[in-house]
Amino acid sequence: MQCLFLCGFSQPLLAFSVITSIMVQAYNFLASWQLFPEKCDFQFGVAPKSGNYKIDSVNNGKELSISTNWVSVTNDAFYAQYTVNPNGEKQPFDNQDLADTIVADITNASTIETQFFKDDTLVLAVTNEILANGYMKVTHKGFENGEPFTNIEIYHKQMSVLPYASSAGSVAIRPTKEGVIKHKALSAMEEQTNMQLDQIKQQIELLARQAQEINKRKELSLMIYEAMLRFKPQIGHVYHLYEKKDGTHMLSLVSPKEWGGAGPFKQFLASVRLLADHTWVEVN
Repeated sequence: MQCLFLCGFSQPLLAFSVITSIMVQAYNFLASWQLFPEKCDFQFGVAPKSGNYKIDSVNNGKELSISTNWVSVTNDAFYAQYTVNPNGEKQPFDNQDLADTIVADITNASTIETQFFKDDTLVLAVTNEILANGYMKVTHKGFENGEPFTNIEIYHKQMSVLPYASSAGSVAIRPTKEGVIKHKALSAMEEQTNMQLDQIKQQIELLARQAQEINKRKELSLMIYEAMLRFKPQIGHVYHLYEKKDGTHMLSLVSPKEWGGAGPFKQFLASVRLLADHTWVEVN
C-alpha cells in the first residue's frame, strides 16, 4: 500500500511555484487531466480502468493542491488529496507513515522532479514530463519489497476544470457504490462536453480560416481596383497583376511566362481570377 500510495501521489506533484517565475514554468501542468489506461505501463500495482486528477495552485501560489480520483477494474472508487510546495527544498510530508519528507522541483516548463524520503532514504522518484503532443508522461521509480519497479502513466489535458483528479496509485480511502456512480456520471459528462467543445472549436477555426480568406480577397481586390485597367475583366478569367516602376499597379492579360519575366514592369505580383461577387482571388 505504501508504494501504491506514493506512486499515485507523486505524479500530481507537477505544477506550482513560490514565485512568479516558478508559476510561469508550472503553467503547463495546472489543469485537469484524464488517464489513458491503454497507454500505461505498470510493473507494480494494478492500473485503473479510468481516472482523472486536478492540479491547482493554492495559498496565493505558495502551494500546489493535488486531488485524485479513479476507479479500478473491479469498480472500486478511490479518492485522496494533499498539498505540496515544489520549491526544491525538503519539507515534511502530510502522511508520515508513507513518507517523512518530500522534495519537489520544477526544473523547466515541461519537467518536474519529485522525491519521497522515509528515514532519509529515497523510496520513490517521480518525473513529470509534458510531451511534444501535449500529453503528460509520469514516470514512477521506486521499490517494493526491496525490488525496483517503474510505472509509466500517460494523461491528456481536459478543457474543462473538474473539482477532482486521478492517479493510478492513490491511497484507497473508501470504495463506495456512490463513488462509482458519481465517477461514471462525471466521466460521461466530461466526454460529452469535451466532444461538444471540440466541435465548437473546429467550427471557430473554420470560420477564422474563412474570415482570413475573405479578408485576403478583399485586400487583393482593393489593390486590383486601384490598379490601371485597360480592358474590362470577365468573371472567371485569369489575369496577371504587376507592379510598375513608379510603384503603381497594373492588371494585364499577358502572363510572366509570355513576357519572359516581369516584362516592362518592376515585378510580377500574382495571377488572379475574378469571382462572381466581383472579388479577386489569387491562383497558382
